[in-house]
Amino acid sequence: MNLLGWWRSRGSAARFDLFVRYTFYLSYVFLPPLLIINFAREVSTAALVTLVAALLIYVVVSCRLVHVGIEHHLGRGPFPRHLLTTYLIITCAVLATGQLTFPDPLPGKPDSPGDGISVIFLVLAITTLSAVLRPRYVALAALAGGAWMYLTAPPGHALFITLMLQFLVVAFRSTLWMLAVVWELDRSREVRANLAVAEERLRFARDLHDVVGRNLSVVALKADLAAQLARRDRSAAAIDEMLEVRRIAHDSLDELREVVSGYRTADLSVELSGARSLLASAGIDCRVIGEVDVTGEPAGALGWAVREGVTNVLRHSEANTCTITLRGKILTMANDGVSLTAFRFGSGLTGLHERIAALGGTVTATPEAPNRFVLTVELP
Repeated sequence: MNLLGWWRSRGSAARFDLFVRYTFYLSYVFLPPLLIINFAREVSTAALVTLVAALLIYVVVSCRLVHVGIEHHLGRGPFPRHLLTTYLIITCAVLATGQLTFPDPLPGKPDSPGDGISVIFLVLAITTLSAVLRPRYVALAALAGGAWMYLTAPPGHALFITLMLQFLVVAFRSTLWMLAVVWELDRSREVRANLAVAEERLRFARDLHDVVGRNLSVVALKADLAAQLARRDRSAAAIDEMLEVRRIAHDSLDELREVVSGYRTADLSVELSGARSLLASAGIDCRVIGEVDVTGEPAGALGWAVREGVTNVLRHSEANTCTITLRGKILTMANDGVSLTAFRFGSGLTGLHERIAALGGTVTATPEAPNRFVLTVELP
């Protein structure tokens, strides 16, 4: 993969992460050469070689500490305690060595090579510490660097260096804060996408349960009725029941396709009519009290409630009567065939509760002695 393809394959957060890290690393690329060029003609060869070696070692340690510090800042790694301690010791040793080696100003200049070494290494140190320590500790380190310059360099230079170090603290810490925010937004977008997928899976499972569960119960009921009619030599009636089973199977396929495509809705009036027919086929007296006076999404939600209630009556009860009462956006279904010891809040009622809760409504399923069961759905 070429460089351009590699860059395009990374997300926005990963690109910004690289930008922030290389902002730190570029400081180590540009600053040391400035020091070497500035003092190459003013110090001995041995001192220059020693300075170059110290800079290389310092840059390697700084880059490593910046990498580990950013990882810790993003919550991906531990705090680099031992490496930080070593780095601080090296920094103090370099500053002290520079001042001891070059204590006096150069001819015609107000400062010494030791001051220049101190400035470069303090800038590198504050840049590195900005990736590791909290802002207040880095600011204190910058003040300590300014105090060091005040003791070793002209006061005017010391004030300028102190302000510059504080500016570096603000700049680099702000960049790290933005990096953390960008990664958090990237994680939030991923979580949102996962939640959308989970919600769609839940919708599909709920609709599949409501559609297939009810229709399979009806198919089983019709098939059993056809078998009984066949045993009694009532073949014509048995054929009619099996033709009804075939129709229901075709309707189930159509409904299943609607579920898959996401367009499945439940019409309250149709569901009430279907409830009367299905319960009557099972020998259950069904009464509907009230009129349908809701439309739109609330009517669809109550239609799903009727479908789920009828499914439970067919599958889990031995009811003789079932009463469906409509009062505006309140639906009540009561039957007399539930064993209180066998009652449980199953997946169908759980799915109905989730569907109604999404509209701000409530679902109550209450068994009552001796064998009565009441399902209440209330929409706001």
